[in-house]
Amino acid sequence: MQITLFITCYNDTLFPETGISVVRLLERLGHEVVFPLAQTCCGQMHYNTGYQQEALPLMRQFVETFRNAETICIPSSSCVAMIRDHYPKMAEASGDAALAEEVAALLPRVFELTELLTDKLGLEDVGAYYPHRVTYHASCHSLRGLQLGDRPLRLLRKVRGIDLVELANIDQCCGFGGTFAVKNGEVSAAMLAEKMRCVENTGAEICTAVDNSCLMHIFGGLHRQRTGIRTVHLAEILASDGSGA
Repeated sequence: MQITLFITCYNDTLFPETGISVVRLLERLGHEVVFPLAQTCCGQMHYNTGYQQEALPLMRQFVETFRNAETICIPSSSCVAMIRDHYPKMAEASGDAALAEEVAALLPRVFELTELLTDKLGLEDVGAYYPHRVTYHASCHSLRGLQLGDRPLRLLRKVRGIDLVELANIDQCCGFGGTFAVKNGEVSAAMLAEKMRCVENTGAEICTAVDNSCLMHIFGGLHRQRTGIRTVHLAEILASDGSGA
């Protein structure tokens, strides 16, 4: 299968190893990965901050870039949620009927990474090997927006060598929420402190999630407290096969 990767600007700018891992994983599973160089931001940052008109050209660019893609993989539940939840409303509000039709036709081909693996490809065991004690944080967009449920955990349970430990209060937000962490700093810090407490109580070496935005927030707190706990995107765990490559 040919799979087209939308890497997201957050990953591209701050966490390029996530995109590399997605490519490595999908190619190991026998698929061809295509990366359109014309891709830009999905517009989530603009839309969520109130600049909805400014997000419209970015939506048009996404549709133009990916309209011929067979299957689109996105290693970020927040960006998938933006596309799924807001693109139809944006297209309708634009008054452009042709754009609304294109968005509707595109959405069934857009998958978050764990959705792609479990629902589209029918996989749980992807041949990964990761000999570490790991706990999983369910980001708000993955849990409530996309309703991923246990898809990420099903994939993690099949990883050889992993010691997967349950995170208490897994449904609680880490406090990031994009600009929420900036506009409501004290509340965000309190939420982060509770999330860090839960992570530390697991005794895990690694905290993973499907969103690097949450992981960056959590790691910042863990690092400042000198806990030694690292954060790693789920794609990097699933791409690891013990070869060291």
